[in-house]
Amino acid sequence: MSDLGEWDDVADEAAADVDPPAPRLYFGSVDEFVREMIVPVFRREVNSRGELRWSARWWESAEAVIRLEALWRSWEHLRLDPALGMSVWLRDHLDPHLAVLMSPAGPFGVTSGAAGAGSPLPYEPPPPGLFPDVRN
Repeated sequence: MSDLGEWDDVADEAAADVDPPAPRLYFGSVDEFVREMIVPVFRREVNSRGELRWSARWWESAEAVIRLEALWRSWEHLRLDPALGMSVWLRDHLDPHLAVLMSPAGPFGVTSGAAGAGSPLPYEPPPPGLFPDVRN
């Protein structure tokens, strides 16, 4: 074996030890995810007396924040799976969390937010700085 061949083996081993860079987040915060994905895409008729509830001030509920954060983080991971990622996300993450969030017994059970069928969910921006963009 020549010296050049030995160096090629060392270079191949070193390259195998380097982790690829982590994929860049699509959304920079849970607020951006809620504002640009949840609110406009998952339109439901919501009101204080109906089967489904939602709060424009979702960020005031600790339970809602942690559930929406889990939805955002799982979406960021599963969006990279071109085959089944979105189906898995919808079935295993979104559907169960939305069922709890929007239930009359859930964190928005006493809210007065309302939206008609086909309208985006109500949304108010959180206080500045509450959810900084983690991409920066």
